[in-house]
Amino acid sequence: MNKHPLSPPSKAPRFWMLFLVICGLTLCGMYISLTNGTFDISAKDVVRTLLRIDPVEDYDLVIFDFRLPRIVLGALVGFGLGIAGAVLQGITRNTLADPGILGIHAAAGAFVVIFMFFAAGSMEAPGWVQVLSMPLLGFMGGLAAVVLLYLFARHQGEFHPQQLILVGIALGSGFGAVTLYVSLKMDPQNFEMATVWLSGSVYNATWQQILSTLPWLLILTPLVWRRAAVLDLLQLHETSVKGVGVNVGRERQILLLCCVGLISACVSVSGSIGFVGLIAPHIARRLIGNAYKYIVPLCGVIGMLMVVVADFIGKTVFAPVELAVGIVLSIIGVPYFIWLLLRTRAR
Repeated sequence: MNKHPLSPPSKAPRFWMLFLVICGLTLCGMYISLTNGTFDISAKDVVRTLLRIDPVEDYDLVIFDFRLPRIVLGALVGFGLGIAGAVLQGITRNTLADPGILGIHAAAGAFVVIFMFFAAGSMEAPGWVQVLSMPLLGFMGGLAAVVLLYLFARHQGEFHPQQLILVGIALGSGFGAVTLYVSLKMDPQNFEMATVWLSGSVYNATWQQILSTLPWLLILTPLVWRRAAVLDLLQLHETSVKGVGVNVGRERQILLLCCVGLISACVSVSGSIGFVGLIAPHIARRLIGNAYKYIVPLCGVIGMLMVVVADFIGKTVFAPVELAVGIVLSIIGVPYFIWLLLRTRAR
């Protein structure tokens, strides 16, 4: 069937161009982070080490035990948080919604810290049971935050934007207080580990953590993307959505569970890295428009780029001191959030 001459042009070519450009920038950021650090490694030595061509033992240690797990884990966390932020903003129809602002980060983090407290003896050299348990515990914490959001931030079946933000901030403060109380009960070594983790860090990334995060991303990301059309419909009034035969409550709950799973998997390995889920959807909408079949994957790669670049800035710009990636993103994100809040109130 011929395309109508007045129909809008497809955004697919623009999307693929943007997607490939951002992926290219992310790969460049990964390369720079892999070759630069406490001591620099040439591109030739990196390639020889990765391809196992006469590898040097010192380079093996630096690349495979320190730099590469950190870079890969940062990219995965950014990807998951970017998609989760897009889903949250779509579900709530609130462009200020973010996993950190709504208290989901803090709740997942609180449950993981409680687990770290009770498993203190085994967390110094965590095994597979501990590593795989942390995302599940984070998921339970995220669900607790969502239940409380449903109880206190809904009015006549709908989320009220301002009330959602206020309840989210209150939940974040409450779960943060629980986390602080539990962490103060830890011995000094575990307290230091928990503090670094809570600031949002991929400093101690391991291949175990990467393998524990991957299944969540590989299963939940396609589920979210398949419901991109539902996310588009959820931007309409609830009565209009029900009129086209969509079970709004069920679809929203499925998307919310997927979102909590993504956030929990990321928080369990990196701590509370905020503002990725807030900023990435705004950048994606400016670049490609409001269609979620384009926004969701674009938010993922934008989140990857943000975390990889922020982690590189944190470990090099302030050397020999390292700033956690969560702190670097907060320096950027707090002014951006204030600007968005003022802009929303002015409308």
